[in-house]
Amino acid sequence: MHLHFGFDAIGPQQMRELVAELRRHRKPLVYTVHDLINPHQQDPAAHRALLDVLIPEADTLITLTSGAAREIHDRWGVHAKVLPHPHVVDFETMERIRASRDPGPCRRIGVHLKSLRPNMDPRILAPLARITARLPRVKLQVNIHTQPMNPEHAEYQPQLARMLQAGAEAGQWKLVVHEYFSEPELFAYLASLDISVLPYRFGTHSGWLEAALDVGTHVAVPDCGHYTDQDASLAQFRLTSGGVDEDSLDQAVRSLLRRKDLPGLDATGRRIQRQYLANTHHEVYAELMINRQPDASNHLADIRGHADA
Repeated sequence: MHLHFGFDAIGPQQMRELVAELRRHRKPLVYTVHDLINPHQQDPAAHRALLDVLIPEADTLITLTSGAAREIHDRWGVHAKVLPHPHVVDFETMERIRASRDPGPCRRIGVHLKSLRPNMDPRILAPLARITARLPRVKLQVNIHTQPMNPEHAEYQPQLARMLQAGAEAGQWKLVVHEYFSEPELFAYLASLDISVLPYRFGTHSGWLEAALDVGTHVAVPDCGHYTDQDASLAQFRLTSGGVDEDSLDQAVRSLLRRKDLPGLDATGRRIQRQYLANTHHEVYAELMINRQPDASNHLADIRGHADA
């Protein structure tokens, strides 16, 4: 069994029962640690309690960055194999978009607030608007899903909605309110940006930034979690108790705007990486299955028992 995501709804006791059932059937457990803190939960305690079961009990641990591996070792005393996040965008789309990118006369910086999950911090918008206002031919675009902006929806956030509308009316940013993107819409959106700024105040790794890199969009990331370990092209800014350090955000944006080369691996590089990841996972699984085979005497006893029956 290989776990990645999707176990948020169960508790530690159910996780212990799952592990016990796997042990009973001699089934190995592999866990890829994507999140050391859950970006969808305000209180990290529930996820931490699950990690306290999963991480020590897994037969093999995998994580995405060396920084996360160090944190796992420091917190649980367990070694995790580091395997990078694979591509998110399919190769054909990746090749087409990367080949057709053109900076154009105006550069675009994007912040996507999505549905405002707990780790999203809209306080980044005001300093980012001031930064873009000081830059020639640079525009800021803010995207958000319809739910927090719709007065008739249970997730409506009136204070945020008023702030976003006021900023748009004042010309601080272009506001785009929409339903969830389809996959082609998401890739096209990311490709329309020169820089995607992650408005996160906590987290560990990001598939979003991998998709952005796939289509050749630069990414600015906060100094929480282990985002910067995911790719050398990323620019980092500092978080503060009040939101974000504006000077470091300014430096991150300016450094990315100066770069000429596309970030991340191209389709050829991603294909090589994908084959490496597939081969390595195969080796992990094969070794675990060999180690879990019963010894010969037990196997013979098993056969005799069936024959006697």
